[in-house]
Amino acid sequence: MSQQAPELPQFDRLIHEPARLMIVATLFPVKETDFLFLQRSTELTKGNLSSHLSKLEEAGYVNLEKTYRGKVPLTLCRLTAEGRAAFRGYREAMKQFLR
Repeated sequence: MSQQAPELPQFDRLIHEPARLMIVATLFPVKETDFLFLQRSTELTKGNLSSHLSKLEEAGYVNLEKTYRGKVPLTLCRLTAEGRAAFRGYREAMKQFLR
């Protein structure tokens, strides 16, 4: 008698990567945040964070707005509706897998 392994859910591979998962999980509960807050929260380097944000932006999961606070450049980051839906789906798939 052979036992079959349970079928693995189809995780969103873009979100499943640990650094991008930290970014999306940090952005999910807030309307928006700035790049420096994300960098401190995720402990990623500027280049690494920028690279992952670009991938999320290309997928339509994140919106980046470049602006200024006074004379200082400021990048605001927010999840799009599509990004929020993708993260909800990812969380649900993970919950199902862990049951």
